[in-house]
This record gives sequence, structure tokens and C-alpha cells, in this order.
Amino acid sequence: MDQLRQTIAQQAARMMVEDGIHDFAYAKKKAGRQVGISANSALPSNTEIEEEIKLYHQLFSEDQPHELKQLRQAALVTMQLLKRFNPYLTGGVLDGTAGKQSQTDIHLFADSAKEVEIFLLSEQIPFETDEKAHRLSDRPSKNKKDKVRKTVPLYSLETEYGLQKISVFEYDDIRVATKRASNGSNADKADVDEVRALITPQPD
Repeated sequence: MDQLRQTIAQQAARMMVEDGIHDFAYAKKKAGRQVGISANSALPSNTEIEEEIKLYHQLFSEDQPHELKQLRQAALVTMQLLKRFNPYLTGGVLDGTAGKQSQTDIHLFADSAKEVEIFLLSEQIPFETDEKAHRLSDRPSKNKKDKVRKTVPLYSLETEYGLQKISVFEYDDIRVATKRASNGSNADKADVDEVRALITPQPD
């Protein structure tokens, strides 16, 4: 069974890297069906898949470091443009698991999502609008006052280096950590200066 879980994790990781799939649940279920497994209990965890993604890049993606740098540079350009809205980079482009087909996740913390939309329009930046639910807690709760998930406006920008997904939170949410899809831990985030430091060569 452990070997089967690893096989499914490897297949899901390959699909996420090569096909640009971003949903762990979809990838693992699709990979499971390909080997004849549908029971959730037999499927690998998101953490197992994430580890296989890292291994895949090490083994097969010679250009991944360069592609990752390009994604970070493109993210920095967008963050600098949106600096008034307190941008933070998060997700695979920040943690290093992103590759050529990966989307870039940027979180803004603004007084109003409408201000962000008006700014994009004024700068003549094409975008698509949607919503996204972010997990703020890994504790299931029946108390509606507990903020387990929060749905926020989402703006999608198509860039030369792929899709950038910009979630717009309320300003006060800047102190609240969102959760990683892989294991429920607090997601890392980096501001403009921290992203610039990531892509700037450090002196010996």
C-alpha cells in the first residue's frame, strides 16, 4: 500500500508540474483513478505530493531555478505596481516549488477591493474577477463566529510568465495567517523588500 501511495503521489506531482494543475485534491484523485484507486484512505496526503514535486524538479527540471527566478521577478513587478495595497507573495513561487506552469499567488491587504479594481482599470491592466476561499484555521468548528475560512475577491492577471492570482483581503487581515493547502500549517508570505532580496545575488 505504501508503494501504491507513492506511485499516486508521483503521478499527481507530475501532473501538477507538467499540466499546471494547482488543486491537490483534483490531482490526487485523477492520479488515483489512473491506477484504479478511488478510496480516499488509499490516496497520499498533500504533503507527500508536495515532497514529490520538489523531487521531480530536482530530477527532471534543469531550468526550474531559472523559471522560478523569472516568476519571482514578474511577481516583484506586480507587487511594486500595487505597493499601496500592501502586497505579499505566497505559495509555490515563494517556497520554491513553482515551475514553468505554476501560478503566482499574491495577497493584498486593502481598505477596499473596489480601490484595487479601480486602480487596475486606471492602469489599463486586463484582469478577470472571481472569488477564492482561504483557510484561516485548521480547526473545524460549528461556531459561526470562528473564522475557519474566508472568501475574498480574486483578480487574475495574465503575464508573460503565467497567471498571477491576486487575493484582496481586508487591511486588518494582515495579521491573520492563511493556511497551506498541503499540510494546514501557516503559509509563509514575503513583502516587496523580501522578494527583492530573494532574487538579488548576495555578496560573497
